[in-house]
Amino acid sequence: MERICVYCGSSPGSEPEYARTADRLGKALAQSGIGLVYGGGNIGMMGILANSVVKHNGEVTGVITHHLFEMEVAFKEQIDLRVVETMHERKAMMADLADGFIALPGGFGTMDEMFEVLTWAQLNLHQKPCGFLNVNGYYDKLIEFVHQMMDKQFVASECENLIHIADSPSELIKAFRGHQPLNNDKGAWAKALAAKRCDSVRAS
Repeated sequence: MERICVYCGSSPGSEPEYARTADRLGKALAQSGIGLVYGGGNIGMMGILANSVVKHNGEVTGVITHHLFEMEVAFKEQIDLRVVETMHERKAMMADLADGFIALPGGFGTMDEMFEVLTWAQLNLHQKPCGFLNVNGYYDKLIEFVHQMMDKQFVASECENLIHIADSPSELIKAFRGHQPLNNDKGAWAKALAAKRCDSVRAS
């Protein structure tokens, strides 16, 4: 595993532990020889994370839009900074550069980015590990909702194996190294679930 993409907030959040965990994750990536791919910002969790990787002599690749670069929120020192035109380009490049994806606490952007790569994994468009760093229970209710989606048969139960959840960076990196993707029969589980739904409709 050469690079991990980390999605996180441009705010430090309300609890000091969020920032501390971003710092610990940066250190863990650098000490594990894993490069960071992230959104290129110098503020909030993003800035803390990138600074930590740089401080511990790790490699950082930032991907930021021209609009945000012009707003001077980019981390411009000691990293490989790529400037693109649109958010779609930004997300696609970050995904292409990474061998796995981690969500630290964050807001709408973090959710958008993480659930996009989870959807791609669900469709077997990639087999890279995806995980949430559940700092101080930040993702407890989200995880509960994911289970509800499975219970209500909008997401196949097999997809639970796509999501790694851990409280610490070292634990999540270890889980990524042992990641087992869904079987290689592209979309087979999805076809089976669709057939099951059609049977349910016919039965009603």
